[in-house]
Amino acid sequence: MNRKTLTLTLLLAVVPGVAMSASVYKWTDENGVTHFGDRQPMGAKAETINVRSGTSSEAAGNRQSPQERLQDMQKQQAGAAEKRQETAAEEARRKQREANCATAQSNLDVIDRNARIRVEENGEQRYLSEAEIAEKRAEFERIAEENCGPAEQ
Repeated sequence: MNRKTLTLTLLLAVVPGVAMSASVYKWTDENGVTHFGDRQPMGAKAETINVRSGTSSEAAGNRQSPQERLQDMQKQQAGAAEKRQETAAEEARRKQREANCATAQSNLDVIDRNARIRVEENGEQRYLSEAEIAEKRAEFERIAEENCGPAEQ
């Protein structure tokens, strides 16, 4: 009887260790179907599954600490904030271009409609000469060309 009890006790002590040492493999075939088995497949990359905890050996190696996850999240938020800031800057440049275009076109229209253009300098009014009008026209045409066309990247 002692012999049977000793054998049974030894068997009960060894069996869980043997069962836990068995490897279970997980792989995905060419059709995208996931398979599990006790033998590693030939020609396919397989990962070993820890049956007791339910996690794979690869997943345990890729786990991040809470601090690392927080840092990653902060980096993502900073990137998103930077992108929003760039978008706001682009919007401001677009609005400035539109305003410059409208002003230049308005000034060109005034030059085209009036033969004489009066300006105020140092509190005194005077009329522009033909050469000055031509200079102003060229300046406003350049501004209109730069700001009224498609935006350069």
